[in-house]
Amino acid sequence: MKISQDTVVTLRYKVANAQGQLVEQSQQPMVYLHGGYDNTFPKIEAALDGQEAGFSTTVLLQPADAFGERDESLTTTIPRTQFPAGVKVGGTLRGTGDDGQERAFRVVKIKGPVVLLDANHPYAGQALKFSLTVTEVRAATAEEIAHKHVHGEHGHHH
Repeated sequence: MKISQDTVVTLRYKVANAQGQLVEQSQQPMVYLHGGYDNTFPKIEAALDGQEAGFSTTVLLQPADAFGERDESLTTTIPRTQFPAGVKVGGTLRGTGDDGQERAFRVVKIKGPVVLLDANHPYAGQALKFSLTVTEVRAATAEEIAHKHVHGEHGHHH
């Protein structure tokens, strides 16, 4: 079966940065509903459209096509005295940004009396190379199409 609108695509992936260093590799297959449902990046969908199980490709995405440019307004510092006990560098805190929106902040650095937090995606501002191998393609169920995502193993469970 070819990848097309309303098919469920299962794939394995590796992600490398512009220097070729591996930054992420799938432990479990990625499964998404193909066809503009925002379940993966549009340029990845475009590269896979019309292909079948067994197809492999590499797609280079610039920051605007992946996790976006870094936005320094999404970084903030808080006094260490307001920092919750037990959270370490690399941990995540939920909080409200300067714009009033709730965000997930990564703890980037603890330095003296302050803690540096960053709500940018860890790969924001980076060009990334996605190496993809399609392992399965199937027709989506009516429920998956209605819900705009995959159900079942490796997909969403209600």
